[in-house]
Amino acid sequence: MNRKRSFLIRPLIILIDLLTINAIVYFISDKEYLNLTFLSYTTLFWLFISYYTKFYNVYRYTHITRLITLLFSQFFVFALAYLSYFSIFKEGEVVENQFIIFVLILTTITFFKFSTFFLLKKYRSDGKNYRNIVLFGESNVAKYVEKLFHEKNDLGYRFFGFFSDKTYKSKTYLGSINTAFNYILENKIDEVYCESSIISQPQLVEIRKFVTKHNLELRIIPENKAIYSKDFILEYFGTIPILKPKPLPFEQIETHIFKRIFDIVFSSLICIFLLSWLLPLVWIIIRIDSKGPLFFKQKRDGLNGEQFYCYKLRSMKVNSDADKISASKNDKRVTKVGRFLRKTSLDELPQFFNVLKGDMSTVGPRPHINIQTKKYINEVENYLVRNSVKPGITGLAQISGYRGEVIKKSDIENRVRLDIFYIENWSFFLDIKIIVQTVFNVFVKEEKAY
Repeated sequence: MNRKRSFLIRPLIILIDLLTINAIVYFISDKEYLNLTFLSYTTLFWLFISYYTKFYNVYRYTHITRLITLLFSQFFVFALAYLSYFSIFKEGEVVENQFIIFVLILTTITFFKFSTFFLLKKYRSDGKNYRNIVLFGESNVAKYVEKLFHEKNDLGYRFFGFFSDKTYKSKTYLGSINTAFNYILENKIDEVYCESSIISQPQLVEIRKFVTKHNLELRIIPENKAIYSKDFILEYFGTIPILKPKPLPFEQIETHIFKRIFDIVFSSLICIFLLSWLLPLVWIIIRIDSKGPLFFKQKRDGLNGEQFYCYKLRSMKVNSDADKISASKNDKRVTKVGRFLRKTSLDELPQFFNVLKGDMSTVGPRPHINIQTKKYINEVENYLVRNSVKPGITGLAQISGYRGEVIKKSDIENRVRLDIFYIENWSFFLDIKIIVQTVFNVFVKEEKAY
């Protein structure tokens, strides 16, 4: 197995588990179970529970006791969800074979879980599916790391050596810290370890930028009395404490899947129950007020800077400056109806079509017009971080008062700061809070809603 394809192991295991669950139901061949409701319920709850129990968060250094704990947690909660199906859909009826199915699922997946765990260890102990490692540290730590990975070869690590600004007469000493970066790329290193006591803050920042750029793993070996930051996960390799940077919410595929499902469901409800009858009425009113189309579309930056057409209800007279100048207070281009639409944010409603298409999300950083983006890239630090997620109809910056026209530099700086905070601290409940606050703001007079 190519070590660079290790990321395929977890999705494959999840797929096999789901196929196992559905295969057991199929081979029992009871008509009570061969229906879409039961199969969908079982599959979705299995995935939902496994996400919160971290059932599939098994790594090459995971201990057997941790595996047992995961199995117990998963099946305890799954048992409650599984039996709840019969309470909800069968009104408490004891359906034939319901316990046989659960026991078969439990035993089969437990067997597969342990089998996979030990087979991968055997596979790695044979020198396959390995990861290459270097250390920024001192000789005594390097010796311990080398000894640990040699004795525990089933972890699947190859220790190449260490870098230090001190010179050592050691076969594993590879050179000074400045020479490390070329060596790491030339030798296809996968993980970089740093001994925090000998790495300066500027060096650590440089190393972290390097590993992020080249998609490598970073591990910190802290001092014994180090205060563990909430931004790091503490792990142990043998008796070595390792600090691993916590992945940001949007670095996890589960976040994108969950957010996309919510966007589809929420925007579909808005389109069906609100836009289906509101748009014809608004179209008539807009046509009476001024000549022009119902919708206004404009190119904006989307995910990773890709361009898309952002839709709005037309709130201005047709003009040639729409792509050059954003709306300002008492803007003469804004129509009478348009002023009301902008004040209540109703002009943004067609962006739910953008959400359904996948260009936008319900909540995220607001997309700016292209001429503003070109300007702010050079003026505002970390501006392009906003493009690492899909733009939103509403966002944290907007409910915090930073919407509309940018009058002074601090307006855009605070907007970017809040957008980055949202990206780094996303949660489903934060999205709900932003949506609720956005709806509330419709009924409150906002100073910059023009």
